[in-house]
Amino acid sequence: ISSNHWIMAWTGLEINTLAILPLIAKSHHPRAIEAATKYFLVQAAASALVLFSSMTNAWHTGQWDITQLTHPTSSLILTSAIAMKLGLVPFHFWFPEVLQGSSLPTGLLLSTAMKFPPLTLLFLTSHSLNPTLLTSMAMMSTALGGWMGLNQTQIRKILAFSSISHLGWMAIIIAFNPKLTMINFYLYSLMTATVFLTLNTMKVTKLSSLMTAWTKTPSLNAMLLLTLLSLAGLPPLTGFLPKWLIIQELTKQEMALAATIISLLSLLSLFFYLRLAYCATITLPPHTTNHIKLWHIKKPTNIPTAILMTLS
Repeated sequence: ISSNHWIMAWTGLEINTLAILPLIAKSHHPRAIEAATKYFLVQAAASALVLFSSMTNAWHTGQWDITQLTHPTSSLILTSAIAMKLGLVPFHFWFPEVLQGSSLPTGLLLSTAMKFPPLTLLFLTSHSLNPTLLTSMAMMSTALGGWMGLNQTQIRKILAFSSISHLGWMAIIIAFNPKLTMINFYLYSLMTATVFLTLNTMKVTKLSSLMTAWTKTPSLNAMLLLTLLSLAGLPPLTGFLPKWLIIQELTKQEMALAATIISLLSLLSLFFYLRLAYCATITLPPHTTNHIKLWHIKKPTNIPTAILMTLS
């Protein structure tokens, strides 16, 4: 975040990648090892592209400064490298797999903290990026994030596709108003942290076990409903604010058609948020269920989760 030189930024990204790898592989499960390997290969390829892009720019302009990325080829390569790091379509394949292979707390880190450094690089170079490329990638991300999340039963995969679709909203506006991207990212991180922490408290990773988890913490479950609707971007809640501001800015930039399309595509993700909310709160399992009722947890909800839930 604080570096001006490309090499320092690249070093930061590498340290970041190496720091999260032990956390992903911590459980020693074959799925976790596979996720760590996939994550390492993708991030290493993306880091190599970042280095290649900065070297091409330095070759043509003699500048190693991050904000002086003026060569068009360099900015194209950088955009694809950052898209790879973030998991934007068409470089999204690794993200649901890695998230599915890691635990909920590690998944939280991967969805929020690990997205911050690449987004910062996009923020710093936003003035020289190609808006057409970013807009088309954003549209594809929102569409694919919604479509592929529809038939998932694993909650971590649903949250991965939700992350991809949110990244679409961030990418579409970064060339026009980078500050809005950062607001969107902060609020997205807040809401995703709430969902992950809640699921971690209830020890739930798939939809079928979410349906019977309401007996554990009924109040937390009820609040999860609101948080999921906030993630979907429904009006009175926190998640509506960034979407509203982005649509407003796109209309100002005479991109009303893009704003309409991306808004309609976000209805796809609304469907699976509602499905999650339905399984969590709205439905009671039938009395003939073979599932054993879970014990009510006596210990109170921890303070950070409660604060985050109130904010989101």
